Amino acid sequence: MRVASAGRGFKSRGGLLLLHQLAGCPHQQRRKIRLPRAVFAPKLPATRTTKVIAARAPMAGGGGERPRVPAGAAGLAVWATLLCNAASLAYFLRSYVVDGSRRRRRGCAARSGADDVALQPEDGGELRPEGEDPDHAVALAPDAVLNLELGDPMMYEAFWREVGGRAATVIRGCQAMSYVSDDAALCWFLEPELEREVRRLHRVVGNAVADGYHLVVGTGATQLYQAAMYALSSPAQGDKPVPVVSPAPYYSSYPPQTDLQLSGLYRWAGDANTFAGGECIELVCSPNNPDGAVREAVVAGGKAIHDLVYYWPQYKPITGRAAHDIMLFTVSKITGHAGTRLGWALVKDPEVARKMVYFVDRSTIGVSRESQLRATKILGVVSDAYETPPAGDGSGATGPRLFDFARRRLEERWRTLRAAVAASGAFSLPEETAGHCNFSKRTVTACPAFAWLRCEKEGVEDCAEFLAGHKIVARGGEQFGGDARCVRINMLDRDQVFDMLVQRLSAI
Repeated sequence: MRVASAGRGFKSRGGLLLLHQLAGCPHQQRRKIRLPRAVFAPKLPATRTTKVIAARAPMAGGGGERPRVPAGAAGLAVWATLLCNAASLAYFLRSYVVDGSRRRRRGCAARSGADDVALQPEDGGELRPEGEDPDHAVALAPDAVLNLELGDPMMYEAFWREVGGRAATVIRGCQAMSYVSDDAALCWFLEPELEREVRRLHRVVGNAVADGYHLVVGTGATQLYQAAMYALSSPAQGDKPVPVVSPAPYYSSYPPQTDLQLSGLYRWAGDANTFAGGECIELVCSPNNPDGAVREAVVAGGKAIHDLVYYWPQYKPITGRAAHDIMLFTVSKITGHAGTRLGWALVKDPEVARKMVYFVDRSTIGVSRESQLRATKILGVVSDAYETPPAGDGSGATGPRLFDFARRRLEERWRTLRAAVAASGAFSLPEETAGHCNFSKRTVTACPAFAWLRCEKEGVEDCAEFLAGHKIVARGGEQFGGDARCVRINMLDRDQVFDMLVQRLSAI
């Protein structure tokens, strides 16, 4: 039996055509294919009656030839081997052609600047890993534990699936290799394209004054919060750390983030409402996490850091442009891209901004440039939809509108949750508030990212523990400096999680 060497088998026109047909390729597209070394092709018998002679090889016990194998059995073996090899080769060819087709569809025309990373498929489709189903959602088991303790914003996933390849970012291997983005800028690790998109977005929404402010980028608002505390407390003015306070209920991560580094410059001091007064750093979160309340500084003479990560039109009516000394924002609360880990601060005082840059430099030597490039594209897609004439379906001319999508979802969720809570009688929620929104040009209700749920059931002193018995994980109120009968529940999870939450609360 002759064995075809790698790369020499099936060179006849008929053989190649057969293999292309097996691989699903039209005759017009056939081309010379280099066979892998693992594929062997036995030579076809000349006729149906050709005798097949076994290969001569030394016997295990000494010299001589192997006995002849009957032609019928040998012929069957040859045909079986041929069919197996042909099937293997067809699978290889199909993978080769399909992968090549995918690569061609994903071809992009690169341009300079930010456009080098704003690449997308020529057909406008969605770039995704092979085999990933964009519409696939894992069904929840009826007895699944609902973890609503964290603020994972997966509600936005449906929006970005609809946007598809327009929001795709492709970064070439030679890009963003240096530590430095702009060595002439105060914040030398800030991508200039990101700065332009951030300032543009604030102008579009009208929620903050960006002109005349220095922009400092950080790994989420968490790093910027620590950088701002460092900037406001250094150099040390005495032998005691500066107290850091916030009105209760305050964001539960403020205390551990403040004391994590055991800094001698600042130290957590608790509820701003009970602070005795004097020099301090006050954290003002508005709209507030966890209860959605609008906040102002309460300590006279304190240095304030305004945490405005939820001051966007899907959560609260935009009533004016904030113009505080230090204002923090983050991508995760705007677009849902929590994994990008990117935030920024608008800082009025250049010396404070310079100290914040120094803190980020010393702690992480800057901020991921890849994250900044992705955020640049994402924020650009958001602004584009509002700066172009609207389409007939209410979307922007360049695609769906993020804030409209998120507000519709949240308004519907809050109506559903309030109805379920009212019907149960076992819980209560803060009163609903409304106001005129300068962005949408209409009166809208506040739709916080979290529900501050209070258990009114007699005998229940710990609401988090009570809900855990119903397989609902929520963060207890005492972690926010509040009442243990309250819990914070994430309102930004996927639809199926929220729907099951309402079902379980209604059944209590």
